[in-house]
Amino acid sequence: MKLLLTFAIMLTSASSLFDYKPLSIDGKATDLNQYKGKKILIVNTASQCGYTPQYEGLEKLYKKYQGKLVIIGFPANNFGGQEPGTNSDIKSFCSKNYGVTFPMMSKVSVTGDDIDPLFKWLTSQENPDFTGDIKWNFEKFLLDENGKLIRRFRSKTTPEDASLSQAIEAK
Repeated sequence: MKLLLTFAIMLTSASSLFDYKPLSIDGKATDLNQYKGKKILIVNTASQCGYTPQYEGLEKLYKKYQGKLVIIGFPANNFGGQEPGTNSDIKSFCSKNYGVTFPMMSKVSVTGDDIDPLFKWLTSQENPDFTGDIKWNFEKFLLDENGKLIRRFRSKTTPEDASLSQAIEAK
C-alpha cells in the first residue's frame, strides 16, 4: 500500500513531461528522457475515427522532421468507442494501413475519472492556445526540446496544416 501511495504522489507531483514513463504498445516502460533535445508531438489516436487517416500525415511529418521531432501516439477509446482493439490489434492496424514507424504507446484513457496521469498533466499545462479536456480523437500537444508544452491543436488541425509545421520549425 505504501508503494502505491508513493507512486500516486510521484505522478501527481510531476512537473515535466520527462517525469512520466508510459508503456509502449508492446508493454515496455518508455523513458521519455530519450527524447530530450527534440520537439515532441503527442497525439491521442483511434483506429475507427473520421480522423484516422491523419496517421498517414503524422507518419509523413515524422519522416520530414526526423532528428528534430518525435511523434508519440497514444491510442484511446474515450470517444465513440472508436479504439476498441487490443494493443496488438492497434499496432498491426497502424503498421498495415498507414506504415506507422513513430512510437506508439499502450492504450490509455485521455479524459474522465480514469484519465492517464500524463494526459491530466498535458491538459492542465499553460500554452498560447487553450487548456482543459480533450474533446475528440487526434488532438495534438507540441512540446519543446525541454518538455514544455508550447502549442496545442484540436483534432481538425491536420498534420499537413501550415500552423503545425510553423510551430515545429519555430525556435
